[in-house]
Amino acid sequence: MAIEKVKEYLKGFGMEGRVRELGESSATVELAAQALHCEPCRIAKTLSFLVEGRAVLIVAAGDAKIDNPRYKARFGTKAKMLTPQEAETMVGHAVGGVCPFAVPADVAVYLDESLKRFETVFPACGSSNSAIELTIPELETTSRCAGWVDVCKGWTS
Repeated sequence: MAIEKVKEYLKGFGMEGRVRELGESSATVELAAQALHCEPCRIAKTLSFLVEGRAVLIVAAGDAKIDNPRYKARFGTKAKMLTPQEAETMVGHAVGGVCPFAVPADVAVYLDESLKRFETVFPACGSSNSAIELTIPELETTSRCAGWVDVCKGWTS
């Protein structure tokens, strides 16, 4: 089960006890915000894309949307999201629980600028009913991100 893999991964950071398993679904930004009693913008959604045959994850604020021209300028290709099957195979997490934790080494993780306006955010933890509250520096560390990108629109700082 992916959530167990994530808990084991987060144990390396001393954070496995902070994973919340919810009694209701958190598979979408709206459902996660309801379950966690927070604003939807504080949900750190993990979007999965295919870039040159590899999976790329972009963690963005819940109110942000991919800006296609910015994405193409950054990654050199059109934004092509992974299918649910590809996400599970290439990233190791099913859609609704995709997160930047415990992913294969060849999966690049980027954090979008839309997250920087928050002190803490809530990414999923490998299942459709889990989350963890992390500070932005904790998210940078635990996601082992390759860097920050500015590829989203629709949010305001």
